[in-house]
Amino acid sequence: MTTAVIDKLRVRRSFDRAATEYDAVAVLQREIANRLLERLDYVRLEPQRVLDLGAGTGYALDALQRRYRKARIIAVDFAHGMLLQARRRGSWWRRPLCVCADAEALPFSDGAVDLIVSNATLQWCDLPLALAECRRVLRPGGLLMFTTFGRDTLIELRQAWSAVDGDSHVSPFLDLHDIGDALVQARFTDAVIDVERLQLTYAAVRDLMLDLKTLGAHNATLTRPRGLTGRTRVLALEQAYEIHRSDGRLPASYEVVYGHAWIPETTVKTDQQRVQFSCRLPTDN
Repeated sequence: MTTAVIDKLRVRRSFDRAATEYDAVAVLQREIANRLLERLDYVRLEPQRVLDLGAGTGYALDALQRRYRKARIIAVDFAHGMLLQARRRGSWWRRPLCVCADAEALPFSDGAVDLIVSNATLQWCDLPLALAECRRVLRPGGLLMFTTFGRDTLIELRQAWSAVDGDSHVSPFLDLHDIGDALVQARFTDAVIDVERLQLTYAAVRDLMLDLKTLGAHNATLTRPRGLTGRTRVLALEQAYEIHRSDGRLPASYEVVYGHAWIPETTVKTDQQRVQFSCRLPTDN
């Protein structure tokens, strides 16, 4: 598995700054969260502790509290500004526990939680490290449910920038099969992954760029260009993006990866651990 190295400090600062305005533009993120939460309808699990990993402003917390009324809901995010928004969720007598921490180094003991829900977060992590931490803190029989973005996310923007220069302007996203391999390597079982392609449309490239900035979703690769983007290059980007215009609008595509995987009830010491991996690819319609 190869991917560009993410500048975690830049990511944290970006989301800290974006926290107060994030909800105003996070239409796609809320929709994905809703679809992820709907998948819990098919899961037979009565968790005592539920971890919302990468909780952001806490959109999913109310739904998790309604679904699991007897469970302790824990919100984890590495951006303090996001948690300040998340802590306002819930009734005054039942606020979620908010913990500022990195998904790659969770401050919980082994087997401490029963369910981890993570929406649109793992793309900002070293995936093997984050999955290893999820595996560690989940109890035997515990469940990880997540969404992340696949490699074709923002493909139009990536292609347009490639026509301007050879620099890295869009954060990288993992291939579907790399995500499946990482789950296997982290010793999850019964992993199921499927993909859905969603699309937002804009009148102009600048509107897309403004949304990404407001979300805090900046290019966070260590190899990114430094300094301001000049007007000439922005105009070249806008011109290159025009080939994607359809019905008067510019598309921004997102390859949304949904996944869930379990912790075995018992640990079997064998060199050939059986892992079921299923992949349902999207149709063209």
